[in-house]
Amino acid sequence: MTTYISILRGINVGGQRKILMADLKTLYENLGFKDVVTYIQSGNVIFKTENLMDAMDLTQKIEKVISDNYPFTVPVLVRTQTEWHHVLISNPFLKDNAYDLEKVYVTFLDKSPDNMLLDKIKNLDFAPEQFIILDKAVYLYTSDYGNTKLSNHFFEKKLKVKATTRNWKTVQQICKYIGT
Repeated sequence: MTTYISILRGINVGGQRKILMADLKTLYENLGFKDVVTYIQSGNVIFKTENLMDAMDLTQKIEKVISDNYPFTVPVLVRTQTEWHHVLISNPFLKDNAYDLEKVYVTFLDKSPDNMLLDKIKNLDFAPEQFIILDKAVYLYTSDYGNTKLSNHFFEKKLKVKATTRNWKTVQQICKYIGT
């Protein structure tokens, strides 16, 4: 069986787009996924399937079942257990003890950005905030994510991708759930 992690964007935030985690778990089980576990209310779902599936196929399946059952759409991004672990060990802010990990976030992208688009933003300066893009992950350092210019919307607009962000603690906790 292959373990996947899906991260949903924008559910249960400020009372909007509410999905109970028990209901979300049931939706995943109805898709035939096994060992479904949710982590906190923001839409992190760990699940297994016997079939090795493409992340985009899984994403479309999950987005469809949500839109079939709720009066809204929810962007979903999917990573394998291996990809999630890679995000954990690749964090460039771990290499320097000067960074407070409470201020580290990861913005997950649905695909690797086009190099031309990356070149347009790689030298932008938002000091004291910082961002480093590695493949399909943007590592952010910001003291106030709620007010940063380096939001999901920023990266979606500049890089032409779908994005959703998790704090570093959540990334670590999900790794504990998946055993990496």
